[in-house]
Amino acid sequence: MDFIDAPSPNFDQRKMLPDMIVLHYTGMQTGEGALARLCDAQAKVSSHYLVEEDGRIFRLVPEARRAWHAGVSFWKGETDVNSRSIGIEIVNPGHEWGYRAFPEGQVRAVIALITDVRSRWMIADSRIVGHSDVAPDRKDDPGELFPWQALALAGHGLWVEPPAAPGAPLREGAEGAGVFALQAGLTRLGYDCAPSGIYDAHTTAVVRAFQRHWRQGRFDGVADGETRARLIALLRLAT
Repeated sequence: MDFIDAPSPNFDQRKMLPDMIVLHYTGMQTGEGALARLCDAQAKVSSHYLVEEDGRIFRLVPEARRAWHAGVSFWKGETDVNSRSIGIEIVNPGHEWGYRAFPEGQVRAVIALITDVRSRWMIADSRIVGHSDVAPDRKDDPGELFPWQALALAGHGLWVEPPAAPGAPLREGAEGAGVFALQAGLTRLGYDCAPSGIYDAHTTAVVRAFQRHWRQGRFDGVADGETRARLIALLRLAT
């Protein structure tokens, strides 16, 4: 692949080989500004790659090194997500600066980059996630407009289209076995959502993150029948 090298000083040693990919949006007004920040030693943030809206790919940190992109995060019991992931920043102003659809050329570049990364590392589809998946209380990116389905159709990540499922929605304040089962399923998929049987604010944030990824027409943190059906279908696909 063709990369534009833009070395960032913000990295350290990995503790393990990468077996995850975490996708982000930059959440800044311009790609130039995002690139400058990711390469600023004082900012203490970075990623392995940055993909511009026109499809250019900047290489910032060697894959063998630990970039600083995920922050406080969790996936499948791992809290040092940076040590085991490749971080890809995708230029988009994000929810603060005018969130918009990701251009087709940019999406093609992201797909090509993931294909290239996976040719070197063993990364399961269930471990290709968004920043909001690993940090649902803090982050919304890459958000509900990111084309996760197109990514999965290209062979990267999980996607399901289960039949419609009836059932009363579960929402914040609910308690009981249904909430416990929901939390257990989310935890099994990878989220930090230890079952308690109480639908608290954290569960709402996790459900919202799940919906931004896999139920993009609704991301209100309410676990309606379709949300739960998609979770069950994903668990069957991921095992």
